[in-house]
Amino acid sequence: MEFVAGIILQAMQIYWFICIIYIFMSWLPNARESNFGQTIGKIVEPFFAPFRQIIPPLGMIDISPIVALFALRFAMDGVRYLFSLIL
Repeated sequence: MEFVAGIILQAMQIYWFICIIYIFMSWLPNARESNFGQTIGKIVEPFFAPFRQIIPPLGMIDISPIVALFALRFAMDGVRYLFSLIL
């Protein structure tokens, strides 16, 4: 069971880093239009979409990815807690 918890938490951590990379790519011109950017976008955008529907942009700043990262971090903490109860 500990092995499964490690895999789930590692996968969530990798996804968190992919989200961070995608956010930083918005600072670089045409980075999201590259093949790498489009591939990451296909992975990350379905996770960001519900947060973008709930939280409107503040002028030119979109804070929904930050809220999405906080939600992912809370989910990771929840998974850690649940597996600590089981183990």
